Amino acid sequence: MCPSECQEIVPLADIYGSNVFNDTVMRRTLPKEIYKSFRQTIEEGLPLDGQVAEVVASVMKDWAIGKGATHFTHWFQPLTSITAEKHDSFISPTADGRVILEFSGKELVKGEPDASSFPSGGLRATFEARGYTAWDYTSPAFVKDGTLYIPTAFASYTGEALDKKTPLLRSMDALSRQALRVLRALGNTTTKRVTTTVGPEQEYFLIDKKLFDQREDLILTGRTLFGAKPPKGQELEDHYFGQLKDRISAFMSDLDTELWKLGVAAKTKHNEVAPAQHELAPIFSTTNIATDHNQLTMETMKKVALRHGLVCLLHEKPFAGINGSGKHNNWSMSTNDGQNLLEPGKDPHENLQFLVFLSAVIQAVDDYADLLRVAAASPGNDHRLGANEAPPAIISMFLGAQLTDILAQIEAGGAKRSKAGGMMHLGATSLPALAKDTTDRNRTSPFAFTGNKFEFRMVGSMQSIAQANFVLNTIVAESLSQFADRLEKAADAKKESAQIILDVVRKHKRIIFNGNNYATEWVTEAKQRGLPNIANTVDAIAAIRADKNIALMEKHGVLSRVELESRTEIQYEIYIKTINIEGQTMVEMAKRQILPAVIAFRAELAASISAVTAIEGNAEVENALFVQVSQTLRSFSTNLSKLEEALKTAAGLHGDTLAQAEAYRDLVFKAMGELRKDADFLETMVDADFWPMPTYAKLLFNL
Repeated sequence: MCPSECQEIVPLADIYGSNVFNDTVMRRTLPKEIYKSFRQTIEEGLPLDGQVAEVVASVMKDWAIGKGATHFTHWFQPLTSITAEKHDSFISPTADGRVILEFSGKELVKGEPDASSFPSGGLRATFEARGYTAWDYTSPAFVKDGTLYIPTAFASYTGEALDKKTPLLRSMDALSRQALRVLRALGNTTTKRVTTTVGPEQEYFLIDKKLFDQREDLILTGRTLFGAKPPKGQELEDHYFGQLKDRISAFMSDLDTELWKLGVAAKTKHNEVAPAQHELAPIFSTTNIATDHNQLTMETMKKVALRHGLVCLLHEKPFAGINGSGKHNNWSMSTNDGQNLLEPGKDPHENLQFLVFLSAVIQAVDDYADLLRVAAASPGNDHRLGANEAPPAIISMFLGAQLTDILAQIEAGGAKRSKAGGMMHLGATSLPALAKDTTDRNRTSPFAFTGNKFEFRMVGSMQSIAQANFVLNTIVAESLSQFADRLEKAADAKKESAQIILDVVRKHKRIIFNGNNYATEWVTEAKQRGLPNIANTVDAIAAIRADKNIALMEKHGVLSRVELESRTEIQYEIYIKTINIEGQTMVEMAKRQILPAVIAFRAELAASISAVTAIEGNAEVENALFVQVSQTLRSFSTNLSKLEEALKTAAGLHGDTLAQAEAYRDLVFKAMGELRKDADFLETMVDADFWPMPTYAKLLFNL
């Protein structure tokens, strides 16, 4: 067998996008006029022509078959944490007992998967099973595992959105409409479309598969429900950006290759702060494509990890006491002719267009902080937000020294200058002088300006980025709509723009905070500023039902009242089911693993006490340990009963999702914490040979 060093190296350019029906493939395979028409449809957001769809379907099928595909699937994103797919073959039987391979434009554009068991929040009755998928032709199809994957939206028979992609696409249209109104008022007559772009950084953990298989909590919930703090965690900060272990490096290399084949522009990889934690960051792409790619990234991470005897954990807090994982959502706005609308330029104080769009974001974040908060709300993220590893639940914005100074100048009477970054000299002749950015960064801010984009740092690692981005798109569209109403009526658009910026600064400057968001003092100051502090998912969900938020979503055609109500119910249900599964898993592990282990250890300890006492007359050390273990075991048993009772009480509230969610938060979650304290203390006293599951030390460092 040829050693690795003599195997043929495939150029990256030949790998990247090799399994994607992308623009290069379309230009090569589609008839010229069909390609031109389809390209225009994508770029300008035009309706899809049926004849064009037929030709594209035929060519796409032939291309996919050439890649080894035998089936196709309409790949969609239901209101769960995963994607969904139903595979149909290309074969069509003929009269002579043979088959031909067919794929029509109708099959490409529309599917009918039913998929009636997905959560709908009351939008679909049990007997109403019909559901449709619709091709998102702006997101390229791809071949994976012998199947042609077609990115689609998913809707009910009556047209309501049953997925995460539909409101995202609607919000992108809404933002484009309002942004174009503002651009036209400012004199831009050439831009045809404004799109939002996203680059989501993905954090994750890798642990050994054999150890994972010994942890029922990891298998069923994705996080450890028990586990004492190890002697070493992340205190030395020796894992962050550290050298990659061979096993991890091999995984990352394999992952990059698989993602590149699918057109996912995986760019950066490194070790994160916590032991066994890592990060992958892609290059920016259009928001709906970035959302598809992030779902693909998470799926591929899990699949590739198994090849290497590893398991990828995407839960926001798989291990207590060390940093959890987030997903930094880097968001910006770009025009079809190449402008980044959040690019400050050399002299941002003179860049009126930039300041108008910046003001739109400032106003949006302040007016709809509650919607942004719920966009990052999940049971897993409740463990992470505000834990000195992630932004707190308080929404604020970091703008940096330069932009904050410009806004202060505007409020004082007019901006005359922009702070420059200058040069940095490091004091050694062998080191070059470095150009400094105009401001430092703030990793504690939940919503930070980072040069020409905003980084929304609150999104959880396991969450889809769809909700965060359709909220961002819609709230900014609303600000731009208000700006456009004023600009279109103004005799002097430039003068009115300056007034708009000034009004935003005066009314919304409370949302701007450049300091340490982790500091306890900030909580007090934020309250004085009137900023909401929504501490948990159950409280956050209420924002979906707020009249102002329903009016916003309906105004811009993103979600209707009934669609919002369904999502409210679904989010409550997800919280309820998640905490219930975690609580029931704790009970089972406590009864079947921890209790027997501690009882067996105590029995051996008792035998040891008898033996030592018979020889020495007393067993002081053994007795002290026995008493401590026994006292903790009794407390553990009592708290186990309390958890069981809390689970029973919460389950009995079925039918009132809000009351039930509150019960799981206030009763069950609290009882789980008390039971864990006892278990984790017992772990530190019980002989390692008796403890029934791998410890944190093994899980985090045995790679």
